[in-house]
Amino acid sequence: MSKLKTKSSAKKRFKLTSSGLIRRKHALKNHILTKKSTKRKRHLTHFSLVEKVDEQSIRKQLLVG
Repeated sequence: MSKLKTKSSAKKRFKLTSSGLIRRKHALKNHILTKKSTKRKRHLTHFSLVEKVDEQSIRKQLLVG
């Protein structure tokens, strides 16, 4: 059987922390930034953790145990 490949889209979007949690960036911070407040843009800058509901699906895409 051939080796399994990770999903390229997931590889670009998610990173594993040392404790095994999955980090993600916030959406809506790429363009049309003039109408968004400075506070809103600043809060979107920081990383967030993936919800428990989605974690199993993402782990499967990343081929992580």
